[in-house]
Amino acid sequence: MKINTPPILLTSCVIVSDHSVSLADADSRIKFTLESISKWLSISPELRLVVCDGSNYDFSDLVRAKFPNAHIECLHFQNTIERVKKQGKGFGEGEIVNYAIQHSIYLNDAECFAKCTAKLWVENFFDCLKGWDGEMRCKGYFANVFSLRKTLFSYVDTRFYLANKSFYLEHFASAHTHVGGEKGLSLEDCFRDVIITERMGKILFNIAPVICGVGGGTGTYYKNNLRRKLKEALRILLVRRNKSFSHLFA
Repeated sequence: MKINTPPILLTSCVIVSDHSVSLADADSRIKFTLESISKWLSISPELRLVVCDGSNYDFSDLVRAKFPNAHIECLHFQNTIERVKKQGKGFGEGEIVNYAIQHSIYLNDAECFAKCTAKLWVENFFDCLKGWDGEMRCKGYFANVFSLRKTLFSYVDTRFYLANKSFYLEHFASAHTHVGGEKGLSLEDCFRDVIITERMGKILFNIAPVICGVGGGTGTYYKNNLRRKLKEALRILLVRRNKSFSHLFA
């Protein structure tokens, strides 16, 4: 493991309360979460992982049996079910991150952490760490980049990001409370709104994280072929050259 590698928080919800997601089967969600743990450990067996489940499912026994030599902490609690049902999975995601920050030993011992949705892993994780100043890094998605229409900052990809704990708690810890509502905002919308409203800069990745695994919303594996990777790299290059958005990049 490289020096000062932050612990990785894997946000899990085995028993879903937001039934709009396609992957609702608990056994499948457990299987894919264990797969993601295995993939993270293949990136580096010395990584510190925190699996935090918001449906009160305890991964401890499974993790001990499958990964006896790994540095893995398992947390579990019950999300506020009625609010997740009303506002969606993004609300539950925010609760999980906040719970982990408050209760994880690994996160308590670290100034910064990486967050990744369970069932996923980031193939180029260490490349994403390069040049990080320890504050916040996330991926923004921009619409109309390849068209003649005006480019728009559509949302933040909240599946994976790097964050300083203090910075996160000050700026993003309550973002999930605005999910849903009259505008039907997603957590991705809320993160974008924080960045715009607080006029943040140097917060977006200069490279696209290569996120692999199964999406809970779709229930299928993400496709990361060469064509897609090249398109993502070109998208970022063009947006970075756009004077309206260049300040957002490191």
